[in-house]
Amino acid sequence: MDDIARFGAHLSNEKHASQNTVSSYLRDTTQFAEYLHNHYGKGLREVDSSMVRDYMVWMQGRGKSAASVTRFLASIKSFYSYMISVGEIEVSPAQGVVAAKAERKYPEILTAKEVELFLEQPECVDAKGFRDHAMLELLYATGIRVSELIALNMEDLNLAAGFIRCSNGKKERIIPLYHGAVRALQDYIRGIRPQLIADTEEQALFVNMNGERMSRQGFWKIIKHYQEKAGIQKDITPHTLRHSFAAHLLENGADLRAIQEMLGHADISSTQIYTHVVKNQLKDVYQKAHPRA
Repeated sequence: MDDIARFGAHLSNEKHASQNTVSSYLRDTTQFAEYLHNHYGKGLREVDSSMVRDYMVWMQGRGKSAASVTRFLASIKSFYSYMISVGEIEVSPAQGVVAAKAERKYPEILTAKEVELFLEQPECVDAKGFRDHAMLELLYATGIRVSELIALNMEDLNLAAGFIRCSNGKKERIIPLYHGAVRALQDYIRGIRPQLIADTEEQALFVNMNGERMSRQGFWKIIKHYQEKAGIQKDITPHTLRHSFAAHLLENGADLRAIQEMLGHADISSTQIYTHVVKNQLKDVYQKAHPRA
């Protein structure tokens, strides 16, 4: 097993990193290894800090964003920290290297009216409409990630008590559901899901039209279809409803710690971004509506 493969195993088994983190860190490290081989004829163990900096300049020259360069640096620092911890190298060549500050992009947020319009798009006249309606309502009701949504099993639902249990592998959280979401889920589970599932043993809450667990790509297409149908100009992604859920709770007086708990953020700083989003929105409203602004 080579260094990169061992690093991947370390991230998965010991650090319990998410699948997305593991794949992006391994991709960054592999691309850096290819660059070193092609430009210097060297391997990852023979690197100095000037090569790390050269690669970052090379990335920018090829149109990579500041955020991509910053992520590369995080990946490579993690890789070399691992190499030090297992005694393969003594000093990290990425130590002391800093990336240019990435411009912070605030997430796209839908207004309450836009959310309402978007959630109205699936027509509950056939199996697909009922299923899609339940999925979108659940997403906005709970703010869960799309990966968490498609991983939900029947046992994770407690509709009588009005909540779902959501786990991201490390931590489990309980998130309440508003009445409309409970009703949409009841309609789907009682009348639609039994018709859709290919196998009576299927545990997945949401399945595609072939009766198997919904995929990320499948759900992405559903979101894009209803964005077009609603005629909303903003770019709606599966994460947009999560962002909107958090911003709307904050606007209506929810406590930041409670929002952090529901979103499953390990660090409050990740949740604090929504305070900036809400402030910026208020500023826009003020500028447009105040007669003397």
